[in-house]
Amino acid sequence: MKRIVVTGGPGAGKTASLETARRILCGHVGFAPESASIVFGGGFPRESRAHSEKAAQRAIYRVQCELECLFEGHHDLGVLVCDRGTIDCAAYWPGDQAEFYRQLGTTHDRELARYALVIHLRPPADGDGYERTDLRIETAAEARRIDARIERAWAGHPRRVFVEHMHDFMAKVSRVVSLLQAELSCEHPARDVA
Repeated sequence: MKRIVVTGGPGAGKTASLETARRILCGHVGFAPESASIVFGGGFPRESRAHSEKAAQRAIYRVQCELECLFEGHHDLGVLVCDRGTIDCAAYWPGDQAEFYRQLGTTHDRELARYALVIHLRPPADGDGYERTDLRIETAAEARRIDARIERAWAGHPRRVFVEHMHDFMAKVSRVVSLLQAELSCEHPARDVA
């Protein structure tokens, strides 16, 4: 199964893009939800101490791996689109990323090899559509700094596409959907949506 990651800083439009793609793309595409939302939305403590942040990223990494494993068992799927990937955890890891990979018994190269394509969405600037929520606690400036860390964490992936912020949000969503459609090999890559 081909795995594709849609990543980027908070507020970049990942969730809306993936929800649109889910309604449009064929049934041979699976969609793995964001592991961090599962972990934090399920009550995992969100504390700002390094020890707690590391525990959270280890939990998110393991949930991500298990989600991908779960979808591998769906033999009717040819593509799995992930709302973030395992390497995003390294971007949120406080301190040295090498320690992250050591603690999880993996390597940067092994994690890069999990994914055929990385679509990196850029978040908007402050006042240009960025909104905080219960799960999105970062300011717009913090979201841009996180986005830069995510970009560095995914460095070295051979197929990485950046989708810049657009004032026309639906144009950005359409760009993401077209990138995903280009990766499908089935005869009917899109559904009719009325």
